[in-house]
Amino acid sequence: MERIYIGMGSNLADPAEQLRSAVEALGQLPQTTLVGVSAFYQSDSLLPGQPRYTNAVAALDSSLAPLELLDALQAIENDQGRERLERWGPRTLDLDILLFGDRLIDEPRLKVPHYQIQERAFVLYPLAELAPQDLRLADGRNLSDLLAACPYVGLERLSTD
Repeated sequence: MERIYIGMGSNLADPAEQLRSAVEALGQLPQTTLVGVSAFYQSDSLLPGQPRYTNAVAALDSSLAPLELLDALQAIENDQGRERLERWGPRTLDLDILLFGDRLIDEPRLKVPHYQIQERAFVLYPLAELAPQDLRLADGRNLSDLLAACPYVGLERLSTD
């Protein structure tokens, strides 16, 4: 079993409900245990003119291989109506493998640690809720250093009610 962190985001079709459904689906994955989920956060889209995103991070313990997990995540996205019409376009659900144990993964379909993790407050701050304070990514970077270099700007932590 390896500890895996999954970034979750949605800006269509009741985003908070999309994330709740995704969490339920993650908890049903074979050979996988859902360990925890961060608070939900809202942030502006990276592209102008799109609805705000709701984001969170889930922690899993899994014995699935990285590409098996990626396929399972994409199946969850598809089940929740994900359409891949444009890069960085609006979406019902986006599930990204942020960290996969202490592995560095550089496959055509999968890069871990996630290649833009250091630029995304909407990923780093929810990740910090679940990860150990001294978390070191497989590429040697410390989560605390990434947080210090990525201001908490444009994020709104949502109520857990």
